[in-house]
Amino acid sequence: MQIYDDRHALHQIPELELELPETQNYLKKALSGLSCRVFSPLGSALCAWFDFGAEEAIAFRADMDALPIFEKTGASYASTHPGIMHACGHDGHMAILLELARRLDGKKNRKHNVLLIFQPGEESPGGAKAICDTGVLQQYRVKAVFGLHLWPGLTKGVVFSRRNELMARASEVTLDLYGKSAHIAKAAEGVDSLMAGAEFYTRAMEMERQIPAGVFRLLKFGKFQSGTARNALSAHTHLEGSLRAFQDDVFETMAQRIRDIAADVESKYGCAVKLHIADGYPAVLNPDPIYDAVRSILEVTELAEPCMTAEDFSWYQKHVPGMFFFLGLGDTPALHADTFDFDETILLKGADFFEKLAENYS
Repeated sequence: MQIYDDRHALHQIPELELELPETQNYLKKALSGLSCRVFSPLGSALCAWFDFGAEEAIAFRADMDALPIFEKTGASYASTHPGIMHACGHDGHMAILLELARRLDGKKNRKHNVLLIFQPGEESPGGAKAICDTGVLQQYRVKAVFGLHLWPGLTKGVVFSRRNELMARASEVTLDLYGKSAHIAKAAEGVDSLMAGAEFYTRAMEMERQIPAGVFRLLKFGKFQSGTARNALSAHTHLEGSLRAFQDDVFETMAQRIRDIAADVESKYGCAVKLHIADGYPAVLNPDPIYDAVRSILEVTELAEPCMTAEDFSWYQKHVPGMFFFLGLGDTPALHADTFDFDETILLKGADFFEKLAENYS
């Protein structure tokens, strides 16, 4: 079946970030001959425009980029690019959109025109914002945009989503504290960056715990490095973590508290502190009107809680109403695992869902 062939072919040619020439060429060939106009809004991105003579359009997006992972699936269609793997399902997302393109081919008298968007750089450094900044959504009068992600651990073949909060606003937090090394027997002559870092960490964690339990948020540090010897004060301490929330006011309040704690620690210990909180991706929020409209025409299972991972699909939602979905894979290896693979029959479920959305959304 062509949808499986597409997934296999794309899986074998994974590419990273924004430069995806082989992937773009494959998509161009797959779309050639269909009744759509194929163009690139920028770089390795690709769009397919189906003009049905309607006044407005709806858009569907698939991400294109892979991950810097050595594949260990042992599949016959495994990556031919050593150290690069489609371990997040983006090959499947593209295959679904190509199948939707074939199903749209030759159709007439539709409610909306359809714009298919193949986007690079979702994993890093973020490609959605750059595409939105080209004005392509406004140029083609897009009134709504949709996307999905294959998702391990959810019921196989079932489409899930959630009203409002679905995926978090996420930013990397990096802290460096610079003190002065001294032998511990002469600690008064040094400045202990390790102690300062430990106080920053404990106070930041306490700040996060004080936020009411009903507010979805996360602040965690996965890396804490300091010192060179057991009997010497540490001259440099380095922390790396992540700040995540859904509402901008919650995020900004937490970010400011982190800055305040860092400044206080700097003053208290006499360390030089360098703090960086990255911009990251906005939260994926499914607004009530589009959520209700989709659920009135299609079956979507509601998730009890949002997901703390991030997705740059959120940038499209900054420009037009949009809704994002998870397509359950059942019991599979985790996303980003070097053994990640899935039952490809699920791709047809995704294509069916998008086809019905294209036909019935109003």
